[in-house]
Amino acid sequence: MEINLKRPLAIFDLETTGLNITTDRIIEVCILKVHPDKTEEMKTLRINPEMPIPAESMRFHGINDEDVKDAPTFKMVAKDLATFLTNCDLAGYNALKFDIPLLMEEFLRCEIDFDIRKRKIVDVQNIFMKMEPRTLKGAYKFFCNSDLVDAHSAEADTKATYEILLSQLDRYNGTEYQDRNGIVSTPIINDINALHDFSSQQRTADLAGQIIYNNQNQEVFHFGKHKGKTVEEVFAKEPSYYDWMMKGEFPLYTKKLITQIKLRTFGKNVVG
Repeated sequence: MEINLKRPLAIFDLETTGLNITTDRIIEVCILKVHPDKTEEMKTLRINPEMPIPAESMRFHGINDEDVKDAPTFKMVAKDLATFLTNCDLAGYNALKFDIPLLMEEFLRCEIDFDIRKRKIVDVQNIFMKMEPRTLKGAYKFFCNSDLVDAHSAEADTKATYEILLSQLDRYNGTEYQDRNGIVSTPIINDINALHDFSSQQRTADLAGQIIYNNQNQEVFHFGKHKGKTVEEVFAKEPSYYDWMMKGEFPLYTKKLITQIKLRTFGKNVVG
């Protein structure tokens, strides 16, 4: 089955120095851009992370310091990447929890405001885990009936992710799904908006899942002592919580969001 697109869909995968979206860095990125007319563009880049690559990460993806020592830094390629992703919806495997938050951190360090609010995001892993909970290698075997060669290289994983998504459209077309509230639907349809809705685990406001939207579309904390409370309520009653978060090891995008909320609620004069 071919996927229905109204604008380009950028399927991407990152290889990184580790799994901490705040402190780790990208060392390889691959983007497969699929246009509405089904033409494709592939971009794969090695990136110098400007920090040592830990041994445990090297064992995972096979990229070492020598491999990236002459590669450009992210700052050197950031504008080109942002331009390549202009007007694209996004897709990836575990993209909502890891790849997109980490990519946003890298863009923000370069002072590039990569706005994702009007983009649809399809997380192939969330569709997969809801329908058939397995790993990417297992997913490829299950959906494509083949072994994934060169697993954990960005290009192989990116191509596999796209093939899995196409197979999911075929396999689950018309299949019923019952959610935790007992509501039955047939969510897998050939539509990016529907895939975005179904593959989202929850309506996150800050990408990292520290702040989510409640049923009233208000931003609420999803961690710590104020879990479940609105950000506006907490900042009104405990202004120091904003300062604590801004000084803490929270992602830059989270800090940007809470600053926007505070500005929106209390005005410029109280932020600083």
